[in-house]
Amino acid sequence: MKIAIVGAGKLGLRITDLLLGGDNSVTIIDKSEDVVNRSVRNLDVMSVVGNGKEISLLKDIGIESYDYLISVTDHDEKNIVITSLAKKLGVAKVMARVRGPEHLLQHDFIKKSFDIDYIINPDLSVAEEINKYLVEKYTLRDGLFYAGKMSMLEFIAGKIPGLPGKTTNEALKLLGNVSIAAVSKSGKMIIPAEDDEIIIDKEDYLYIVGEYSKIEPMSKKVFERGKYTDIQRVMIAGGGKTCYYLTRMLQSFGATVKIIEGDMKRCQYLSEHLNDVLILHGDATDINLLRDESFEEMDAFVSTTGFDEENLLLALMAKQAGIEDVIAKISRESFGDLIEKMGVDMALNPIDIEATHVHRYLQGSRIINSQVIQGQAELLYIALDDAMVIADKKIRSMNIPDGMKIVALQRGSDVLLPDEDTVLKEGDRVLIMSELTEAIDLEKLIRLKRGLLR
Repeated sequence: MKIAIVGAGKLGLRITDLLLGGDNSVTIIDKSEDVVNRSVRNLDVMSVVGNGKEISLLKDIGIESYDYLISVTDHDEKNIVITSLAKKLGVAKVMARVRGPEHLLQHDFIKKSFDIDYIINPDLSVAEEINKYLVEKYTLRDGLFYAGKMSMLEFIAGKIPGLPGKTTNEALKLLGNVSIAAVSKSGKMIIPAEDDEIIIDKEDYLYIVGEYSKIEPMSKKVFERGKYTDIQRVMIAGGGKTCYYLTRMLQSFGATVKIIEGDMKRCQYLSEHLNDVLILHGDATDINLLRDESFEEMDAFVSTTGFDEENLLLALMAKQAGIEDVIAKISRESFGDLIEKMGVDMALNPIDIEATHVHRYLQGSRIINSQVIQGQAELLYIALDDAMVIADKKIRSMNIPDGMKIVALQRGSDVLLPDEDTVLKEGDRVLIMSELTEAIDLEKLIRLKRGLLR
């Protein structure tokens, strides 16, 4: 597939990385020569220095021959104009990053008016993941994910007598004919390999997969129907776009929100656009300010400042204060493990989450369904055909990396729990669990032999 990406920032380059794993042809466009040279130095892409709004530039690269143009510059209006121009010049489909809260209620109108196929909004996506965690303690509807005759169940290990203290392999003997897709320990998602011996604690969340007829009776034992959070008080550090979107969601649930923001103009904006929210102008790392605002009495604390180091510090302070749910937004993968080792409940990377959403959209008909789990992993339900590189291959020959696992498949009316000698065949419906950081390798796994998308 032939794709043009306008904007060589973090999101543009992350999407590029995912696409290159699928044998696609990518062209990167950015007006800064330094950014282009630095960004594409080690990438097998064509690069163009220039303004994506210039019709002459789009014509020069032959935009009408492209399957997609994705505009992810820092300016919403620029992205809207670029994608609209490209569509009129003949590109098949366009995607635009539109982040501004003022556009939130008019996404459908913008798409229709400017002929945009897909709106990209990382801030909204990460806010949705945080809200899902805070408002629904179960990240899946009723704790279950349905995929044909297959199901995945999410539950806390302590719900099953005898399970805590066992290794993952020992747990399989207790649980019966199921596969353990993942274990969540103190907010860290672990996808166990066949030979891993992970000891299960009673506070761990397990994600098991099997035939629906076997999973559904177990769900009745471990799932507390109507188990929603009683969350009432949430403090958010950092008043950016993620904070704005999240506050609106939490308010609709009925929670009270306090926001700490260091920029006075941003405080004024929030006070004008959010009702019944206490907005504090100050430094969120000021322990005296936090104590004055009854920091330790919050049900949840969310750190969404623009600085990873500050979010790391704030998350640690919140955990030490005994706050039950602590979530941090980060942009560097190296910080993710560090935050999780501190016991923080969730560490979310907006770039990873949104790049994965974009990638799923681009993959089209191969993806039947997908579910992001705790903002760190993804359960993918795909239809396998003979054009895919994994068709007619044993799993052991696929060189599947750590952090990824083929957990189940449906062949006709039969549900199989595969091992390394299982051969995937055309017509199989396959469930794959993968960490979001493994998205590039996931694309390599499910790409078509001819590098074409259908």
